[in-house]
Amino acid sequence: MPRSRTVTPVLPAEVAARDGLAYSSWLPGGEGRPRGGVVILHGAGSCKESHHDYARVLVAAGFAALAFDQRGHGASEGPMDGRAIEDVVAMASLLRSRIGGDGAPVALRGSSMGGCFSLLAAGPAGARAVIAICPASTGGLRRGVLAGTLGFDACAETLGELLGSVEVDDAVATLHVPVLLLHAEGDETVPVEHSRQLASRLRNPESRLIAVPGGHHRSVQHDEELQAVSVRFLERALG
Repeated sequence: MPRSRTVTPVLPAEVAARDGLAYSSWLPGGEGRPRGGVVILHGAGSCKESHHDYARVLVAAGFAALAFDQRGHGASEGPMDGRAIEDVVAMASLLRSRIGGDGAPVALRGSSMGGCFSLLAAGPAGARAVIAICPASTGGLRRGVLAGTLGFDACAETLGELLGSVEVDDAVATLHVPVLLLHAEGDETVPVEHSRQLASRLRNPESRLIAVPGGHHRSVQHDEELQAVSVRFLERALG
């Protein structure tokens, strides 16, 4: 008779909402403070639960994590609007309050639309590092918002205005913190050339681009080997 065992998955320390934003926070066990925290940003039409696998990876490595539903997604209230960058800053502040206060090191990790906003919000949020997976361009997002083709509820006027006033390429050029870009060369939604263009503007010597042969738009974010690579990146950047 084959042996069986019961596996109990790691669960969030808290599932709640702040200012209309639904979030789940994750804290490692044991004594002492976490090594740092990571705010996780999902892509267009997705939700925080899609990245709980990565939150568990972070907790196992001694990091805290906070995944949240951007407005217009999941359990958060109202359409996504011109507060999108402010919302990331607020979630970073909330995570810091859970792991030691204003001085606690926090990184941002986002996929697709979330990758774009992780780069745009890194400066205002005081992030110590950024992981951007197949990051979308601001121009591409703006066109999708105005056309209503991105699959989520959005205030086209204010979100479109925000995306028209910022440029992710320019934001990357001003960042001094380490940035890890991950992109599948087979990405059918955001061409890998966009990440290569961003990589040419990275300023920190610890920054890098990993372009993975094949794959598709969602393959990189759940790849266990690349998740491990990102954890080692965070250990250096937040250490």
